[in-house]
Amino acid sequence: MKKDTHPDYHFIDVKMTDGTIIKMRSTWGKEGDTMALDIDPSAHPAWNGGSSRLMDAGGRVSKFKAKYEGLGF
Repeated sequence: MKKDTHPDYHFIDVKMTDGTIIKMRSTWGKEGDTMALDIDPSAHPAWNGGSSRLMDAGGRVSKFKAKYEGLGF
């Protein structure tokens, strides 16, 4: 590996939304810094299978559902 071409890869603390802290390697910040997450795998519905609310802007979702209602969506 060439010197001075790659970013510094070091350990940081990642604070999850429930307060738990996990040690990870990252190029973010400096060694020992703490990154606080607003959304993490334990809280996001896309990762934990929870329900999410879908915003219908201008009836787009309603139009989609009406168009494809016979396909089992």
